[in-house]
Amino acid sequence: MTALTAAVHEPEDYSARHLSVLEGLEAVRKRPGMYIGSTDSRGLTHCMWEIIDNSVDEALAGSCTRIDVVLHRDGSVEVRDDGRGIPVDIEPKSGLSGVELVMTKLHAGGKFGSGSYTASGGLHGVGASVVNALSARLDVEIDRKGHTHAISFGRGVAGRFNAPGPDADFTPAPGLELEKVRRVAKKVTGARIRFWPDRQIFLKEADITRESLLDRARQTAFLIPGLTIAVRDERSEEESAYEEEFRFDGGIGEFCTYLAPDEGLNDVLRFEGSGHFTETVPVLDDLGHMVPTDVERQLEVDIALRWGRGYDTTTRSFVNVIATPKGGTHMAGFERALVRVINDQLRTTKLLKANDEAVTKEDVLEGLTAVVTVRLPEPQFEGQTKEILGTSAASRIVSSVVGKELRHFLTSTKRGEKQQARAVLEKVVNSAKARLAARQQRETQRRKNALESSALPAKLVDCRSEGLDRSELFIVEGDSALGTAKLARDSEFQALLPIRGKILNVQKSSVADMLKNAECAAILQVIGAGSGRTFDIDAARYGRVILMADADVDGAHIRCLLLTLFYRYMRPMLEAGRVFAAVPPLHRIELTNVRKKRGAKPEDRYIYTYSDAELQRKLLELEKKGLSWKEPVQRYKGLGEMDADQLAETTMDPRFRTLRRIRVEDAEDAAKVFGLLMGNEVAPRREFISKGAQELDLNRIDT
Repeated sequence: MTALTAAVHEPEDYSARHLSVLEGLEAVRKRPGMYIGSTDSRGLTHCMWEIIDNSVDEALAGSCTRIDVVLHRDGSVEVRDDGRGIPVDIEPKSGLSGVELVMTKLHAGGKFGSGSYTASGGLHGVGASVVNALSARLDVEIDRKGHTHAISFGRGVAGRFNAPGPDADFTPAPGLELEKVRRVAKKVTGARIRFWPDRQIFLKEADITRESLLDRARQTAFLIPGLTIAVRDERSEEESAYEEEFRFDGGIGEFCTYLAPDEGLNDVLRFEGSGHFTETVPVLDDLGHMVPTDVERQLEVDIALRWGRGYDTTTRSFVNVIATPKGGTHMAGFERALVRVINDQLRTTKLLKANDEAVTKEDVLEGLTAVVTVRLPEPQFEGQTKEILGTSAASRIVSSVVGKELRHFLTSTKRGEKQQARAVLEKVVNSAKARLAARQQRETQRRKNALESSALPAKLVDCRSEGLDRSELFIVEGDSALGTAKLARDSEFQALLPIRGKILNVQKSSVADMLKNAECAAILQVIGAGSGRTFDIDAARYGRVILMADADVDGAHIRCLLLTLFYRYMRPMLEAGRVFAAVPPLHRIELTNVRKKRGAKPEDRYIYTYSDAELQRKLLELEKKGLSWKEPVQRYKGLGEMDADQLAETTMDPRFRTLRRIRVEDAEDAAKVFGLLMGNEVAPRREFISKGAQELDLNRIDT
C-alpha cells in the first residue's frame, strides 16, 4: 500500500519537460481567436482590415492619398497604397529587414511612440504579423529608394515560392534578403500586400462580403477628407469586375448628413477641440530595462451632429478612424455632456419647471444623428478587436469640448441658430413628456391587468386615475366609516378598502394562517405586489397606503396590527416611506359668536383638535380672545360620527389633512419591538406592561 501511494504522488510525473513554449507566430496559429476574435467570416474580414488600416494610418499621417482593395477570384485579398511604404533597410538589433521584422514579429512596428505616427488605427504592430501568421501565403511589394522590393511568406515564415498561388512549393528562408524586382522613380513610394487566408485556420465557409467592405470603405473615406478608396471585386461570375470608388471632401459633416434618416431640425454642427493628458507607460531605457515614464499626450476631438424630426438615434464613434461599435470612454463623455448642458439650458429657458423631472439620455438622443471621432497616439482598447475605447482621459476631454461647443450653440443670439436651438430644446422636452406618458400608460395597463387577472375584493372602492404617483389607498376601519368616506373622498385618485374590526395578529401566525385570513389576503391582493421575499414594490398598484382608523384605543390597536402585517410581509413599502397613518380629530369646538365678526366665513365656526392637551390649550386661547363655544365640546368616538364634509376637511382632503409617515429607521430595533408587543412570548410583554404602569397617567384612560 505504501509503495503504491508513493507511485501515485511521484513528482516527476509533471516536470519541466511537460511545459510548452510557443515561439514566434506559433501562438497566433494555436489561438487565433485571441487576436482576431473568431475564424469565421468576421475574423477573416478583420484580417483584411488590419492590412487596410496600415494604409489608412499612412493617410492619417498625410503620406497617402489613394488605397485600392482588390478581392481576387482565387480568394486572396490585395491592398495597395501610395504611402511611404514599409522600411526596407536592416533593423540593427534583429538583423532583419524592416519588412520581415514587421511581418514576422509581434509588437513590431512604427506605432510605439517613435514619432512615425501621431495617431494610428492599427494596434501596436500586432495586425500585419497576425495576418501573416494566418495566411497560407503573403506577398509584399514595397516601392522605396528607386526600386520595387519584394518578399514572400508561407504561414508566417519568410521564403520562396516556385510558382504563383499558395499551393506552389515553398522553401523557408528566415532572414531572406529583399529582392529588387524592378526600378521605379525615386519619388514613387507605396506598398502592395496580397494574402491568401490559410484554410487550415479559417472555416471553409468563411468569406468577405462585398457589402461589409463597401460600407467600411465608404465610412473610412468620410473620416479622412481627400482620401480615395477604390474597391474592386473580381469574384463575380460576370465578365467585368465590380468596382466602386469613394472620396468625400466634406469629412464627418458630410458623413452625418449621409447617415441621417430624416429631415433635420438644425444644420449639422461641428464640435472641434483638443485636450492634454498624462499617461504612464513603460519605456525601454539604454540598459534595456522597462521604466515607467509619464508621457504627455494630446487628444483631438472632432464631432458632427444634428437633431432630426424623427425618433431614431444614429451614432457612430471612431478612434483614429477605427470604428468602436460598443462605444467606450469617448462616447461616455459625449453623452454625459449632452445631457448635462441640455438640462441646464432647459432650466434656464424655463422649458423645464423647478419641479419637473430632468430629461434623460434617451430623451436627448431621440432623433439625434452623430459622428464622434477622436485621435490620439497609442489608444488603449479593451481587446484586440478594438470595439471599446478604454483610455480614461478621453471621457473628460470629450465632455469638456462638447459642453463648451453645445452651450455656445444653444445660447447663440444669431437668428438662424437661435431658432434651431429652440427647436432642439422643444424636441427634447417633448421626448421627455412622451416617455413619462408612456410610463404612466404602462403603469395603467399593469394595474388594469391586475384587475382583470385577479378577482379583487368586491368591497374595494377603486379610484379612476391609474397613475402611480397620485393614487392613494385608504384602509378604512369599519363599514360605517366606509359610507362616509365614499362621499368624502376624491374618486379621481383615492381608493377605499374597508376592514372589519381587528385583523389577524401576523406576528404570532404562520404564513398559511395569514393567507387564510380574509382581511389580510384582501390587503395583499389589492396592493398587488406579492408578499415577503417576493414582494416587488415596483408592482404596487398605489403610490400611498393610508391607514384610517378611529382616534381611540381600538383604532390604535388596529393600526398596530396593520403595521405588523406591513412590516412582516410588505416591508419595502415602509422603507420607501409609502405607508401613512391618517390623523382624524378627537374633538370639534363649535363657536357661537363667530358670525358677528366682520368677514367671518361659515366654516370658521368649527375648530378641530387632536388631543386632550391641545383641546385645553385651544379653549384657553379662545377664552382670552373673548370667543364663546357650544357646550359640551363634541368628542368623536369614531370616524362614523363625522359627516362627509367634516371627514374630508379634517382627514382626507390633501389641502387640509395631516398624515403621519410611518418609517422603519432601524429594522432590528423595530423587529424587537414588534416581537415584544405582538409575539408569542407572554412574560417579556407582562414585564413591559408592569414597568410602564408606573408611568401611566390614569386621567388619560378613556372610560
